[in-house]
Amino acid sequence: MKLSYVYILKCSDGTYYTGVTSNLSDRIIKHNSGFYPECYTFSRRPLELVFYCEFTNINLAIEKEKQIKKWSKAKKEALINDDFESLVNLAKKKFDV
Repeated sequence: MKLSYVYILKCSDGTYYTGVTSNLSDRIIKHNSGFYPECYTFSRRPLELVFYCEFTNINLAIEKEKQIKKWSKAKKEALINDDFESLVNLAKKKFDV
């Protein structure tokens, strides 16, 4: 069974990068070495791995990566900090009345 990983990197400018890979350690090394010059992380090194989750289904991993990429910084930080109670409140949309 091949594992896939959804991961979040904290960039040197305080932003987050979310990705998916089948080789987490190799991908982190490549991000930090600047192997991907066109990548968001290239000019934001050094990077810190702050979250990852394993999946046995690559399609589910890709789906979750896309979902997390749409989240606010606050919601990503709740996930990173295992603050699952806050995830529910951060998912609610605010409407002007």
